Formats: sequence, C-alpha cells, structure tokens
Amino acid sequence: MGIRYRNPAIVYFCSVLFISNNLALFSQAANTITQTLLIRDGETILSSGHNCVLGFFSPGNSTSRYVGIWYNNVPVQTVVWVANRESPIPDQAGVFTLGSDGNLRVLDGNSNSVWSTSASGGSNNSTAILTDSGNLKVLDGNGTSKVLWQSFDHPTDTFLPGMNVQTGEKENRALNSWKSANDPSPGSYSMGIDPRGAPQIVIWEGTNRRWRSGHWNGQIFIGIPDMRGLYLYGFKFESKRDGNLSMTYTSLNSSYTVRFWIQWNGYGQQLLWHEGEKDWIVRQSHPANQSEVYNICGTFGKCVMMDSSICKCIIEGFEPKNTDQWNKGDWSGGCIRRTPLQCDRNGSSDGFLEVERVKLPDYADSVVADNTEECQNECLKNCSCNAYAFVDGIQCLIWSGDLVDVEQFEEDGGTLHVRVAISELGGKRKISNLAIITTVVVGTIFLSISIWLLWRFRAQVKAFSNSYRRNIDHPIFESSRGREFSTDYSGPDDLVIEGKQGNGPELPLFTFNCVAVATNNFANENKLGKGGFGPVYKGTLPGGQIIAVKRLSRRSGQGLEEFKNEIVLIAKLQHRNLVRLLGCCIEGEEKLLLYEYMPNKSLDFFLFDPAKQAQLDWRKRFAIIEGIARGLLYLHRDSRLRIIHRDLKASNILLDEEMNPKISDFGMARIFGGNQNEANTNRVVGTYGYMSPEYAMEGLFSVKSDVYSFGVLLHEIVTGQRNTSFRSHECSNLIRFAWNLFNDGKAMQLVDPSIADSCSTDEVLRCIHVGQLCVQESAIHRPTMSAVLLMLESETASLPMPKQPSFISIRSSADLDLYTGSHEIVSSNDITVTEVVGR
Repeated sequence: MGIRYRNPAIVYFCSVLFISNNLALFSQAANTITQTLLIRDGETILSSGHNCVLGFFSPGNSTSRYVGIWYNNVPVQTVVWVANRESPIPDQAGVFTLGSDGNLRVLDGNSNSVWSTSASGGSNNSTAILTDSGNLKVLDGNGTSKVLWQSFDHPTDTFLPGMNVQTGEKENRALNSWKSANDPSPGSYSMGIDPRGAPQIVIWEGTNRRWRSGHWNGQIFIGIPDMRGLYLYGFKFESKRDGNLSMTYTSLNSSYTVRFWIQWNGYGQQLLWHEGEKDWIVRQSHPANQSEVYNICGTFGKCVMMDSSICKCIIEGFEPKNTDQWNKGDWSGGCIRRTPLQCDRNGSSDGFLEVERVKLPDYADSVVADNTEECQNECLKNCSCNAYAFVDGIQCLIWSGDLVDVEQFEEDGGTLHVRVAISELGGKRKISNLAIITTVVVGTIFLSISIWLLWRFRAQVKAFSNSYRRNIDHPIFESSRGREFSTDYSGPDDLVIEGKQGNGPELPLFTFNCVAVATNNFANENKLGKGGFGPVYKGTLPGGQIIAVKRLSRRSGQGLEEFKNEIVLIAKLQHRNLVRLLGCCIEGEEKLLLYEYMPNKSLDFFLFDPAKQAQLDWRKRFAIIEGIARGLLYLHRDSRLRIIHRDLKASNILLDEEMNPKISDFGMARIFGGNQNEANTNRVVGTYGYMSPEYAMEGLFSVKSDVYSFGVLLHEIVTGQRNTSFRSHECSNLIRFAWNLFNDGKAMQLVDPSIADSCSTDEVLRCIHVGQLCVQESAIHRPTMSAVLLMLESETASLPMPKQPSFISIRSSADLDLYTGSHEIVSSNDITVTEVVGR
C-alpha cells in the first residue's frame, strides 16, 4: 500500500534543506579551501586524518581573533601556527579566503585585508590544503601539485616534524616567540640556526644570544651532554646544491605528536603528547639552569656547576680581568691572559693546553685538516687563533676571536686545545740537550751515593725499622688491604651498568684502632646522633682533621651489601651538594664510614626545633632548596652514574659551616643504566612519609620517586613541620593539608610563622606550587629535577597546575610505633621504615 503526502512542496523543501545542511557540514569538514569557499569566524576545516584544525581563535583571556592551526585531538588548544599574528581582528566578523591570484587573505568585517601571502604563479584554479602534519599548502591547481606557498616555510613559534629550515652563510632565526601567553604578536625571543663552523641551534633575546646547543657533529649537538636515544632521533642536516644547509626532523614513530617550541619567556622546549595522560611531556627545556645561560662566565671563562665557584678561568695561564668583581660573583668581565702569545716572535712559539669534556666555544670557523696535528698547525699559522678542536664528524674547528660560552661537563662534550705562551706550559716546555745530559749525570751520581750509604749503614737501618714497627700501635691506613678491596670488590648485582661491573673505590682503608682513637673509643660525648643504620660520632684524625664516623649497627637493616653500595656510590660522586667520603673501615663485624664533618648537623636539627627554626630565615631555606635540587639533578642526570637515592629526607640533608646543604646516606641508593627508566624491587626501603605511592605500594622506583621525596621535603622546609605532624588534625599528613590550602588559594597560610614576615611571597608561592607538582600521584605527571630547578630559579617560568596528590597512607605496625613515639626500626610486610632523627 502506498503512502500519500498531502503537500509535496513541503517534502521538496525539507529535502533541499537536508541536503544543504549536509553539504555545509561536509564543506566544513573538508581539508581544502577554494576561491568559492570562505572560512568565516566560527567555521573550521580539518586535515584529512582529522589531526589538525584551521580556523579563528582567541588566545588565553584575549578577545582578539586570529587565524591559526592547532591540534584536533589535543584537549587543551595548542596553536602551532598563526597567520595574522601582528594584525588581530577585534570582533568575530573576520573571513579567511583564497583570492583569484592564488594568495590567502584574512579579511576584517569591512572586507579589508589585514594579512595575506605573497605567492606568485597563482590562478583561479589554485587551492589550499591543510595536511595532517599541520602544514597549510597553496597549490597551483593547473593539473600539477606545484606548491606556491606553504606555512611550513613561514613558521611562527613552533617547529614541527616535516618542516625544512634552511640557512645560508648567515643565521636564520626561523621561530619567533609570542609576546605573551595571550598575545601571538612577535615577542623578544627567537630560535633558529647559526651555520658558522658547524650548525647549531641558538636562542636569541633581541640581538643577544641566550642559549645555544653546541655544534652538530652529524649525530648530536655536542653542547647538550644528555642528548641521546629518542631525543636525537630524526634530526638531519643536508647541504643543498645552492650551498644552503637544510635541517629537518622526522619522528621515530609517525603516531607521536612532537613539537619544538620557543616559549614567550625565552625557553626552548621539546614536547611529546602523551595520549594516556592527556598532557604534554617536556622532553627537553633550555636553558635548563644557570650554567646553560649564554656566556655567563665571560670571555675565556668556563662554567663549572659542580664546583662551589660557578665560574673559573678556562685554563692555567688566564686570570680574572677584574679580581674584585670576580670574587663578588660578577663574572661578566671574564678572564685575560697572564702572558701574551709570542707567535714566533724572538724565536719563540706558542703551545697548547687541553680542556676536556667542555661545550666548545661559540663562533668557530671550519678549516680543512685531516687530523689533530694538521688542525694544530692550521691554528699556529694564524696569530689570531686562540684555540682549536678536532671533532669527529666535524673535523677541524679554530677560534680566532675570544673564547666565549664554555661550559664544563661531567662527561661527553669535546676537547679544546687552548693556545698559550710557551712560558705557561710549565713542565711541558722544551728542554735543551745540555739540560737533559746534566740532569742524567747528576741523577746517576746521586743514586750511586745513596746506594753506597744504604749498604754502609745497613745494620743501623734495619734496627731503626724494627724499632719503628714495635712503637706504632695504631696505624692509620692499611694500604695493601685498601688495594685488595679496590680490585676484588665488584659490588652487588644491581651495580652492573650496561654490562660492566663497577670496581670498588680507591679509598683509604682505615684501621679500627685508628678510628677508635679518633672518636675516643666511640665516647657518648662524641656522639652526633643516630641514623637509620647506626650511630654517628665526631672524631679527630692524628693530623687534626675533624671527621664524622658512621658506625654500622650490628642489628641494623644495612648489611655488607648496602655498606659497600654506599662506598661505591659516594666514592664516584663529586658535587658541592653531596657529602664527601674520606675513607672506610671493614674489620670483622665492624663496618665504618668516615665523612667530612658537618658542624651544623642536619637540616631537621634546625627545621623541626621551635627554638632553632628562626636561624633558618627564608634566604637560607631557599638556598637549601636550590642546593638539594642541584644535588639531585647531578645524581639523576649529570653524574657518571645515574643514581636514585631512595631515602631523601630532612635528616639526610647535612649542613656545613655556611649552611650549604649536602645530601648524605647512599646505603639505599640504586644505579640505573643509561637507557633504564624504572625498576622494581621486592624489598621496599625508605622512610615513612617520604616514599612515593608507586614505590610504597608496588615497589616501583625511578627518578620520579626522588622527585616525590623532594616535594615532601620542600613542603617541610616551607612550613617547618614534619609531613606526619598532622596525624592528629583533620588532615592525615602535610601533603593533604597543603593541597587543601593551595586549592583554596590560601597557600600562604602554610608558611612557617618564624619567616612569614621576612619571606618573599612570590618565591614561597612558587616553591609550594613546585612542591605540589612533585607530589602528584602519577609519576609521569611529576616534573624531572631539571624542570624543577628551572621552575625554582626562573621568576617568569609558566607553572602547570598540579593534579591532586595521593593521600594513601602506608599503615602497618610501623605506623603505630611512629605515631606513639617509638624509636625502634620496624619492618612489616617487606616495608622497611626508618626513624626520622638527626645525626
């Protein structure tokens, strides 16, 4: 049976309306712009794979309208390109169109062009296509795919995989930052390529350099010591026929969303979108710390972050240009030569001294040389040449001007040969044949006389030797045993790094009698405190040096494995914010470690004592926070070993005479291999209140475990209270209490009353904010220590909002003992909890 419609006109009208609406939807979803399609404000087009969007947007809290490209599947709008960044439209009447000449235009409500491309060769058939890579292309449309113009050739503040940045003999400042987070107009910072010598990435602030990557050697930028693995994958430089250099980046996996971004505050970042966490992960950020800021130590200076003095003259033979300013921390004047170069004047030539593991200076020139010797000769030919380096993948580089922006690394980097006058070479200067003959003759005569005297008085020498051995009851060192320990000990299994076992340290091995004498037989009046594995005593060596002696308790949880672990780790580490190990003793069941003495004991000695809290004003506390952060960054990234501390807490932060912090107690630390990011253990060790959730509950630990502990410690330093001191309050711990106040905008109520009137509000709020980022429940959300230090030291760094931390409590029999004041070390369910006490 058929169905009759009473009004066919209505049916026809509805059908036309339905088809028109679907055509409109189809046109908005297409990835192509033609001369008949206008993109009005409120409309967008999608790339073919729905990866990128083009349309009008307003950044942040601005009401101005811009045409831009952003990611479609990223919840937080992330704009990667802006058309009319200098000419915003004040209302929503704008139009984006393709003209009859093949040029794109942004028109305001009065049809006035506020921005346009300048392509030639276009026609009525030209089209514009948005690709999944984020590139907007204008094609000629005359039966070919010739590209007349593309946004990848005109980037704004973002470099994307697939882009091609070219440079000739001059710098190419390809990227320009936004003026602010709400203003896409060109800001103060730019990033691009400097091809001189060998290409390198540079960040400029105005006309001045702010940071540079170091030279490209065909695989990595050698000025970034940790550039390896995934981070360097995909960079490629090619020489074009016209002599220009082209840089591209191809992602390891096409499904990865990667971008390189010059922020409006001057930091260059590499970011990776994490789909599972729905957030951007910062893979690299530069400058990462003070040492990376361009030429901070001036000409002929070098930055050495691991030393107490950040800046030093580049090598022997140089001295500060202005000693008074240098000693006050103003290094801008740099260093000068003590002795001018001779350059073959008066028959004298110059020599070279090596500086190893450095970021090579800026403004290098490349010359033809096949080996180091030829490179040196090229430098000697030029009286203006101050240094040279022969680098694999680059060949010979020479520096004819001042040596600037040199940074000392723990590892990696290049070897710089600095030219100095022959008189500065010391023992390396040339010696005449006459001097050599004279030295040999005199030495032979002296040796002959010495042998005759020993033979003549051999009886007296033997008697003296026997008498000396009888009178020495307490030898200080046992060198033979020290060598035996050093060569035989290979450490526990978890010290194996990339297939190589680390040998034990070349440390002095003290006798037990010597240590007993030094501590007055471990007298109570010399007892400094009690740590997790035993008491710590003050002692004095025969030479007068004051030491701290850690005596391993026989019933403690630290066995020989942890003890040797601590020796191996500390012996290999050198940093101003790590405690220095002087020696050790292993005799029978006695195991002792000898450290440098810290006269101000540990951080908790001052921090949690109401009578002493005022001695830690805000300046001292902030310096302590920065020092701990630098020490952790050294352990995680900059040391020869990649180390996870696993027991960071206030009692393990020692303070020297100037209240500088030094991280101690490495008995629970673990070494990671170069590519290892996470490990699992069946034996969870650490201190209640400082352990990260994934470590306490699952035994998973990583550098982010230490970041969590640092976040707890940061809260304690700001508040002057222990994390567990809120057990009797509404909140179960300090972290929950801090989150509630932070979330309510009342973070200043956390501040220790003893410093509330003298502290810097901005610094305190920044510390609390960073602390909240560090204690987030998911390890992947927590920042790395390099990012933490960057956020702490930068007043303009943009801090992301933290996610709510975990409030899970690890409750066992140990909890009750800690809460009721028990001082025993309790282990329950394989969770080792140590008492938080001073030492």
